[in-house]
Amino acid sequence: MGECAFFLVSAQRRKTVDNLRIAFGSEKSAREIRNIARGVFRNLGENLFEMLNSSKFTSRNIDRYVRIKGLDIVEKALSQKRGFIVLSAHFGNWELLAGYFGLKKYPVNVLARPLRYEKYDKWVNDLRKGMGVNVIMRDESARTILRFLKDGQSIAILADQDISSLDGVFVDFFGRQAFTPSAPVILALATAVPIIPMFIVREKDGHTIYVEEPIELDITGNKDTDIKVNTQKWSKVIESYIRKYPSQWVWVHERWKTEPATKG
Repeated sequence: MGECAFFLVSAQRRKTVDNLRIAFGSEKSAREIRNIARGVFRNLGENLFEMLNSSKFTSRNIDRYVRIKGLDIVEKALSQKRGFIVLSAHFGNWELLAGYFGLKKYPVNVLARPLRYEKYDKWVNDLRKGMGVNVIMRDESARTILRFLKDGQSIAILADQDISSLDGVFVDFFGRQAFTPSAPVILALATAVPIIPMFIVREKDGHTIYVEEPIELDITGNKDTDIKVNTQKWSKVIESYIRKYPSQWVWVHERWKTEPATKG
């Protein structure tokens, strides 16, 4: 169905191909870019069917479908009982990434924004809750987020999109300035909790979750500089995964929508 959508939804196909050209330029041929774009739609189709079947996943059978590397990093962060930020992206099957930990009975809290269509929003959040994932809406009080961190839990943030209504800074992303949410760094600087990058990669026989070591933040005392420098740091981590698995990111999103001049 995803591949059918690639051929049928022409506007989204063109947008995906155009974004891939911006990112990879002369690095990849037109044929390679088209194949990657087709893979993007296929991955989204597979994501949908996996989520439709999410009720079949349990704590006992999830390991047959999802493997994890770096679980010790999560265990260490939890043992310190000061909370941490999980930084990820709309990459692979990001819903299953959170669902894996929820099914394994880890405390999972994801920061989300309401979707445009109310019925679809409710459906998605019901699926999340069914896998043991707690959803925190972005318009909720900051005290809610701080309470979870104070209790030693994690807050998961997908911060890879250009959302002009959020606070952000421009950083390099695939060689071009991209408006990027600064919330992960602002929150980490304010609470002194670590930022742990985490990604789920689709493979032929399932998925593998990769947990990276916490990002070492540069702290100079200049708030604006620290936010920009450290946002650039984690943005490069996301870019490294996208470069390695380009068909698993949502290139249909207009990542370079906001121009620096419009935010001046």
